[in-house]
Amino acid sequence: MDGQVEQRAVLLLLVGGSATYVAMEHPSFGTALLVGVSVVTLLHILMKNR
Repeated sequence: MDGQVEQRAVLLLLVGGSATYVAMEHPSFGTALLVGVSVVTLLHILMKNR
């Protein structure tokens, strides 16, 4: 890695932070965002093995 952060890691952190912010500001969207983040996490885990 040589001290550099991968683009994939930065993207995941940005998406996760954005989802957390929106869920905090709009609680009605919190459940839908939780499902969306869970699906993205599952896809990330599945694609990591390829």
